[in-house]
Amino acid sequence: MRFGLLDRYILKIAAGAAVILLVGLTSVIWVTQALREVDLITGKGQTLVIFFTVTLLSLPALIAGIAPVALFMATLYTLNRLNSDSELIVMNAAGVAPRRLTRPFIALTLITAALVGWMSLGVMPAGFRALRDLITLIRADFVANVIKEGQFVSLDSGVTFHYREKQGQALLGIFMQDRRDPNQPAVYIAERGQSAEADGNSFLMLEKGTIQRESRNQNSSSIISFERYALNLSALTGDSDGAGGGDGDKVIYKPRERTTWALLTQNPNEPYYKIQEGRFRAELHNRLSAPLYPIAFMLVAFAILGEARTTRQGRAAAIQIAILLVGAIRIGAYAAWTASVRSPLAAALLYILPIGTILLSAFAIGFGSRTRVVIDQLTEALIAPFLALAARFRRA
Repeated sequence: MRFGLLDRYILKIAAGAAVILLVGLTSVIWVTQALREVDLITGKGQTLVIFFTVTLLSLPALIAGIAPVALFMATLYTLNRLNSDSELIVMNAAGVAPRRLTRPFIALTLITAALVGWMSLGVMPAGFRALRDLITLIRADFVANVIKEGQFVSLDSGVTFHYREKQGQALLGIFMQDRRDPNQPAVYIAERGQSAEADGNSFLMLEKGTIQRESRNQNSSSIISFERYALNLSALTGDSDGAGGGDGDKVIYKPRERTTWALLTQNPNEPYYKIQEGRFRAELHNRLSAPLYPIAFMLVAFAILGEARTTRQGRAAAIQIAILLVGAIRIGAYAAWTASVRSPLAAALLYILPIGTILLSAFAIGFGSRTRVVIDQLTEALIAPFLALAARFRRA
């Protein structure tokens, strides 16, 4: 594809708008999420480096979700600007077909789709995995450094921790009550303990103590004495889906924290996979279908606004229709992703929605004026009730 002066001019406008929108929207959402993690400094005694590392690890997911929307908005902005400056009218008068103008937008869309694919398939799961490992280390620091002597502190998921005093790096007189499973509460009592790391996991090494377990379903209890016991601190992360692992077990990563290759070659005999098979399926198909949505969103915008429009009202109504269509596609994709956890057939909708949108939009662009009448009639039918309601309020 050889770009001429016209292509470079349009690409410059669209790419500039897309970058500004992507950076702006990502920054705003990132700041709101970062404010939720302020307790890492105020409550858990972590440094600013840890704070920014935790918040920055969520950026790949934000970029993958925002990039298609930024591309869509940039396409709307560019086409509306070209139309407002009468440049689309001049291009049409010069014999430039609307589908000829798609070349710079297609180039920008392919770049965006590649970015979304890279983020979704590679960077995002790696970021979630690194975040999981870092949170595990933060939990270890929280137990060892933040809890004060003689205080009972409630951690996440119904865990209460206490130690009598601190001697060097060792904690003396440890008491921990685990109520994460209300039917099987447990109490850990140890003379001393110290945090340690092994195979990338953090443990609290307890010495000379007992474990008191109660089974409320069977109205029975048991007491186990130990000389040394390794308590996996990843169990304190409060995972609701059971991915946290048991005491002393290796950390079990959630589907979103596993590489795409690991999801494709998943061992069907893994116990956690048997419990969460639907989540594995939904995560895999959500990643694979993600690069299709930038293409669909751009083509929707171009199919509706790619031709010159002479009235301000027509442009405004067309923009509203484009926004409604893209919003419906995004909501439908989210519903399909949720449903695919329970139904394998629903996973197909993650591909049918964007591919169907791409084909219909390409048809509308290819046939140009033949579909313009249909689009204008649809726009008028959808917008007319709102205009009538607004006129009634003005008269009142």
